[in-house]
Parts: sequence; C-alpha cells; structure tokens
Amino acid sequence: MKCLIWNMIVGSKVTLREKRLADAWDNYTWEADPELAELDAAPTVAIAFSQYQSNYANELHDSLPSNYRFAIDTLDGKHIGNCSYYHISKTKGEAELGIIIGNRDYWNNGYGTDAVTTLVNHIFCQTNLNLIYLKTLESNTRAQKCFQKCGFTPCEHLTKDKFSFVLMEIYREQWQERQTKS
Repeated sequence: MKCLIWNMIVGSKVTLREKRLADAWDNYTWEADPELAELDAAPTVAIAFSQYQSNYANELHDSLPSNYRFAIDTLDGKHIGNCSYYHISKTKGEAELGIIIGNRDYWNNGYGTDAVTTLVNHIFCQTNLNLIYLKTLESNTRAQKCFQKCGFTPCEHLTKDKFSFVLMEIYREQWQERQTKS
C-alpha cells in the first residue's frame, strides 16, 4: 500500500521525498556519469561541483509549480535516484514522468518499478490528471520493460535531437483497472 506521510510518499521498496541540498553530490556524480547521461539522452555535467551545488540550491528554491521533483530513497534512507512529474497541463489533464536510478547497486532489483508505481499512484490519487506519459530511448529496453510492468503502453515513436524515443502512456482508467485487479 502506497501512502503519503507528511512530505514523503512511501512505496513497498522506496520512499519518495522532497529533494534537498544534501542530495547535490549524488546528483552531480550521476549527471557526470557518461553511461547515465547516455541513458537520459543528456550531456554529462561539465562544471565544477561548487557551481553545480549553487545552481542546484537555486533550483530547489525556485521550483516551478508545474514541476514536482522527488528524491528516491530506499526504505532505510539511502538516496538512490530521482523522479518527477512535470509539463503539467491542467487543461489537458496530463503530465510527463521522469525517473533515474543513479545508484547502479539498485538496478534490476525492482526499485525503479516501485518508484514509478508509487509516483503514478500518488499522481492519480492526489491530482485530477487523467494521463501520464513519458519518453525513453528506443535502445533502453530495460526502462521500457519497467514502464510496461507499471502499466504504461507504448503509443508512438519520436525522433528529437538525433535521438529515437518510445513514447509511453497510462490513463487513469487503465490505472484504476489495475487497482481493482490487485
């Protein structure tokens, strides 16, 4: 059972919590990792940690109301990744979801699946959104399997900035059906 406890969302393997300045070093090392950057279709971070930390502090302070970012912790409090939902359109009733498990020790052990499921449950329980979508690299089959396990279905292919993506989505109705089967 997933539930909201103060500013935390608790899943079966992870806790989603507000990001904090103490997370900056983990995020910096993940963004500087070429393999992780490639999986995210992003450039590696190319600034000193002191500048990164300053930028990170500003982002935490000036977060947008249409962007909800969370740190992913194990149940015993180890920071292993981040997730968010953003590009929120209340008029369309949709948002985009993003996730990274930056700590490789937690890959292929269900932490990503639990984080996505926990965030999707939170979104559909706490908002009026009817659609959550995401994009992942066509070559990232591990992520696609995770998202499908969480109820997302592939819906489109997209090429952007020389990258090929699979777009995936889940509608509130699909999520509700999954809830009644559980």
